[in-house]
Amino acid sequence: MSRLVIAVIGSRGDLAPLLGLGAGLRDAGHEVSVAAHDFFADLVTGCGFEFLPMPTNLDIDMTDPNVTDKRKVEWTIASPRGVRAMGQGLIDTLREVPADALLLGQLTEIAGFQLAESRDIPAIGLRFQPMSATAAHPPAMMGARSFGAAGNRFAAEAGTWLVDRIYADVVAGFRRDLGLPEVSSRELRRRRTESDWLVLHGYSPEILPRPADWRPGLEVTGYWWPPRPVGWEPSAELVEFLAAGPPPVFLGFGSIVDSSARSAEVSTMVGAALRRAGVRGIVQSGWLRLDVAGDDVLTVDEVPHDWLFPQVSAVVHHCGAGTVAAGLRAGVPAVGAPVYSDQPFWAQRLLDLGVSAATIPHGKLTVDRLAAAIHRAVTDTTLRDNAIRLAARLAAEDGVGHAVKAIEARLAGGQP
Repeated sequence: MSRLVIAVIGSRGDLAPLLGLGAGLRDAGHEVSVAAHDFFADLVTGCGFEFLPMPTNLDIDMTDPNVTDKRKVEWTIASPRGVRAMGQGLIDTLREVPADALLLGQLTEIAGFQLAESRDIPAIGLRFQPMSATAAHPPAMMGARSFGAAGNRFAAEAGTWLVDRIYADVVAGFRRDLGLPEVSSRELRRRRTESDWLVLHGYSPEILPRPADWRPGLEVTGYWWPPRPVGWEPSAELVEFLAAGPPPVFLGFGSIVDSSARSAEVSTMVGAALRRAGVRGIVQSGWLRLDVAGDDVLTVDEVPHDWLFPQVSAVVHHCGAGTVAAGLRAGVPAVGAPVYSDQPFWAQRLLDLGVSAATIPHGKLTVDRLAAAIHRAVTDTTLRDNAIRLAARLAAEDGVGHAVKAIEARLAGGQP
């Protein structure tokens, strides 16, 4: 049995699938703790894990509806100052915690690498997006457009060079504080690559195959399905709404953040689009704080997607990796409304797979566009048939089992 710590920074979508992986590791006999920020404490402990609170060291609450300039807040978090502050929170939390390995979500890698080296234990990467260089496609964070084989590889390599430059002083500061020798970020990256550092990608090869030109150690395992919190039950209001008519359309934009004015604007737009399309709707309030009322609409807070999505006729969402996965698993058509990061990449994949009615960039949503896309999603039988067939293939995979075996093999081999 190994003592493993999963460390994650980000939104619910960055954490929930890692709890699925953690559950698989726990079932295999390992001791698993989860380090995250305070507002995820109930989610972590509700799934039966020890929660290790990491301070953000920033006076920021992304879920606070009174924070109006949330884009500025996001840039603060991603800035060298923000990465330094939150990375220090990770180090302070985990420096003395017993662990045989650190399992690092993507936003914890910069600090986590240095801490693992200082403790002489392995660090294993856990990602939901392809970021490593390949001719097959661009890095997911750069959007959906392919630049050709050479251009795709160059885009990834240029991106890693830029990241190393931006956060060079942050890495140097962590290493200095941990008593590690001075080594450049570029050299550290080269060493990890040469050692075939293990990075597990928690998405299905049915959705995006593993590139043939990836090095050993970059693995695509299949999805890690989030566990349902122990004792969770749907509200009576939600159960009654689902039973009161035909399957509704789900609309939710996850961790997208914006001003209160934009929240009100999108809420009004969503309600009008549902009425125009002639369908019932379940709207998830999310970080955008949507609030849509009406006889045929119900606004909800957090509801496990694995429970809800099989009971809806289509899902309209921002195309975050976790929501994409949940919709595919349920076998229902999608409408993509991406904003940034990897969202346009996954929105395009849904189109390519023939399971999405449309991609409408979030900033270009209108009542007409959204209503038309919803209408197609619920009436196009080809989309639904494609979604059902793809869901059947996903059901045959064991992404968690594949990942657990890979982690155990790496720990047994003693490699970084």
